[in-house]
Amino acid sequence: MSKLDGKVTLVTGASRGIGKGIGLGLAAEGAKVVLAARDSKALEETAAMIRAGGGEALPVPTDVTDEVQVDALFSQAMESFGRLDILVNNAGAFDWGKVDDLSVEAWDHVVAVNLRAPFLCSRQAIRIMKDQGGGRILNIGSISAQRVRPGSAAYSTTKFGLVGLTQVTALEGREYGIACSCLHPGNTFVERRRDSPNQINQEPMMSVEELSEVAVHMVALPPHMNILEAIALPLEQEYLGRG
Repeated sequence: MSKLDGKVTLVTGASRGIGKGIGLGLAAEGAKVVLAARDSKALEETAAMIRAGGGEALPVPTDVTDEVQVDALFSQAMESFGRLDILVNNAGAFDWGKVDDLSVEAWDHVVAVNLRAPFLCSRQAIRIMKDQGGGRILNIGSISAQRVRPGSAAYSTTKFGLVGLTQVTALEGREYGIACSCLHPGNTFVERRRDSPNQINQEPMMSVEELSEVAVHMVALPPHMNILEAIALPLEQEYLGRG
């Protein structure tokens, strides 16, 4: 028996990178996976990979910063599967810029994707999970929530904020059997790193599949357990003393 047989999961930002990897990892453990992202073509490709492996996937093109679209996403998930056991808030934005150079538009974009979206999705998930007697929410943070780099004002600020949302959700959800946790990835070899010549790509990396194993472990815990926060990073990546 697989770890997540019969579980219904929903992953945002699931068309590529970490979200795609987690979606595939959940499906490999027997979960039904609702996939949300804006890129409908890439989303369908992820769903096709899950189906090819014998899994069940529902791609739902969604802008998770839009309240109406988020409500429709969760309604469609419930219409298709009748329950929701696990939400993975993964969608993220990475607009870099120093504080004195960053535009308001870039700031607002990162805040919308990295904070507004997980709030909107968690709100809907909690409403569902309360009625069904429990569930689990996993927020994908970043080591930038603890060790910042120059030029990461919007990104680091929102990842710090996501920790706060995680803790409040865990506190408010526990009486209803709802666990909430946050996974902070270090350098992960996603598509944007593969396609970019940036110096950061010369740093130690872990694969999406390796990170996905950690995420699956966290959401597959017994319902009376929770890993509130976890950091996963390459052994040789600079973290302590990072700057």
